[in-house]
Amino acid sequence: MKINKQTVLVTGASRGLGAAIETAFAKEGANVVVNYFNSKEKANELTKTLGKNTICLQADVRDKNQVNEMVDIAIEYFDTPITTVVNNALVDFRFDPVSQDSALELEWEKFNTQFEGSIKGALNIVQTCLNNMKEQEFGRVINIGTNLVQNPVVAYHEYTTGKAALIGFTRNMAKELGQYGITINMVSGGLLKQTDASSVTTEEVFGIVESITPLQKVTTPQELADAVLFFASPWARAVTGQNLVVDGGLVMK
Repeated sequence: MKINKQTVLVTGASRGLGAAIETAFAKEGANVVVNYFNSKEKANELTKTLGKNTICLQADVRDKNQVNEMVDIAIEYFDTPITTVVNNALVDFRFDPVSQDSALELEWEKFNTQFEGSIKGALNIVQTCLNNMKEQEFGRVINIGTNLVQNPVVAYHEYTTGKAALIGFTRNMAKELGQYGITINMVSGGLLKQTDASSVTTEEVFGIVESITPLQKVTTPQELADAVLFFASPWARAVTGQNLVVDGGLVMK
């Protein structure tokens, strides 16, 4: 299915990377659902910017009932099922190397917060959209990961561990759902310059990343959004269960 025929739900889409992904899909002519949790004003601004084929809907992806209601409203609004989902929501985390807890300071609750945001949120979204995807014999799920799993430049313990679990989620779902024409892939960015979550990252850390990256630059949200479009496009129709690292060559595998 061409992108301009798709109806795309992006979680955590009101700002930063999510907004860049929504903008990329909108430019290709897709219907887009801007999901937000707290950032209502930014979600409304983005929706106005992207035009009539856009709707913004509030939902906590960790709450199955809220997800069900959001998807039902989107389907009624566009009069078409959700074909494509991007699990991008980030719950209660900022990339602050100064305030990051050390190994001795870590608390399990912070790990659990990231597991719920990454895994429970993605599970709720996939389960809610799954029956329609099966009926269409088409579905695209793109999960947003991080290259910190392969190269923890900063030890963001709880965040990185949650994203490592998301790789397992991606591959297991790809194995089971491929028979229905549904592909599940992951795009793992490096440190992005700049999003709300990385706004507290020090210039020293940005400088370190630039110096050890082959392209000698920090990846932008727009560059990562282009890779998300690839997985949603017909060009990636035979690709599933993959984790594509988009970070200027810092991690090569």
